[in-house]
Amino acid sequence: MKYRSIVFLAAGLMLLLTGCGQTESRQTAESAAAGDTAEEATAQQEGAADGQDAAQEDPGQTPEASDSVTEGTEEYRGFILDNVLHSENDGDIHYNLYVPDSYDGSRPYALFFTLPGYEGLYFQGVGENLYSETFGFTAQEYDPEMIIVAPQLSDWGETSADQTIALAEYFLASYNIDEDHVYAEGYSGGGETMSRVMGKRPDLFTAYLHCSSQWDGAYEPVAASRTPVYLVVGESDEYYGSGPSEEAYRNLYDLYRQEGLSDVEIGELLVLDIKDADYFESRGVTVQHGGGNLFAEDEEIMGWLFAR
Repeated sequence: MKYRSIVFLAAGLMLLLTGCGQTESRQTAESAAAGDTAEEATAQQEGAADGQDAAQEDPGQTPEASDSVTEGTEEYRGFILDNVLHSENDGDIHYNLYVPDSYDGSRPYALFFTLPGYEGLYFQGVGENLYSETFGFTAQEYDPEMIIVAPQLSDWGETSADQTIALAEYFLASYNIDEDHVYAEGYSGGGETMSRVMGKRPDLFTAYLHCSSQWDGAYEPVAASRTPVYLVVGESDEYYGSGPSEEAYRNLYDLYRQEGLSDVEIGELLVLDIKDADYFESRGVTVQHGGGNLFAEDEEIMGWLFAR
């Protein structure tokens, strides 16, 4: 009996050691696989990946564990195309991303969101927003150390607004962002989407540029947060006209007056800029709605945004 017990004990010990060895081997293999994946991600988007690693060292800058990103592999004028944020709550969110080469996560950078019109939505094709609009490129002239996000959403409704909010929250959590310099611009349908975002989470942004569009979101949160808004449109915009922008201005203006702000104080927070036909024709453009892309080249307009 004593001999048999010793045999059983030895056999059990061997099984235990074998199991431990298999676990260690499996863990080693999984670690190596994870290392390979990290190296591939770094090769695709080195600057952004470095910034994410640096931000995640701070427990207060950690994104939702359930959200992950598939990085794009194509590049256009410094933008990595068709990155996808897989959001547990808001689905797959496609965006193009510019991260300056100088960004390493060691210090905060400004952040700019540019939302396109209908021609730049995702179903039109990857990168179409960058091919058709220049806001994401001219913005770099105002701050070369600014991360630029150019989402390609699917519409201009509540779903796209919620996805924009989720994407903004992701960048604020995952990158080292200067929260006093977070800007947004929306053109045409992108303006409709961004107005909804502003009606829900104006606190995410320092200032907003609303181009050739209409306001679909709430006004009260914008007035309460006192987030500066610049509304610009052609007086004879073929799609919207100038009426919706004038109405948005009046609604925000009245809210500020109810709060006791003077006209001077309101002027620091709210601008209505209606461009006449000469503004477009003098620049060789006869279609005012499509000519809204000229606003990206206008130093007065873009300068106002990035001076906030």
